[in-house]
Amino acid sequence: MMGNLGFWQAWVYLFVMAAASATMVVYLQRKDPTLLRRRTRGLGAEKDASQNVLQVLAMLVLSGTFVLSWCDHRYAWSHVPLIVDIAGFALVVLGFLIYFIVFRENTFAGATVEVVSDQKVITTGPYARVRHPMYSGLLVLLFGTPLALGSWWGLLMVVPMALIIALRIRFEERFLTENLPGYADYCRKLRYRLIPFIC
Repeated sequence: MMGNLGFWQAWVYLFVMAAASATMVVYLQRKDPTLLRRRTRGLGAEKDASQNVLQVLAMLVLSGTFVLSWCDHRYAWSHVPLIVDIAGFALVVLGFLIYFIVFRENTFAGATVEVVSDQKVITTGPYARVRHPMYSGLLVLLFGTPLALGSWWGLLMVVPMALIIALRIRFEERFLTENLPGYADYCRKLRYRLIPFIC
């Protein structure tokens, strides 16, 4: 992605990503180290093989977003106005902000689908609006990334990521309904999975 210094969007993007990630790590180290440990499990930590496959696919799609956006820049396929770049960075920051709010609200928001001994259904904060706010934040972040990098073509990667998220949600909701008391009632009361009043 750093093929030349003139690709200023990539440098700004790396700075925003590094700053946001470092801020969340420091916050979790101080406020919720247990959640930090749950979030930093590597690939292959899922107990269900299908979910490990989905995680690998998600990483490939994310990598594909960067590669496609770089190719778009390198070969000048897109002509993205500066205001769109700025809007893209705003979406990236918003995506990280949603992540932060989720982490602050839900200490059980681990990287794997599981139920721990003291886990309870979270229905406050963003969970009062949608059942999977972290995935909402991921979609916002992914949508903003190619725009921030000055690429229209990179938006194509949103489609396979949305499909991966849909499959992940289907598995997660089935698992939590079977293993987390009260989750089925929560799903009946709150219809929306990702976007309030829409879906």
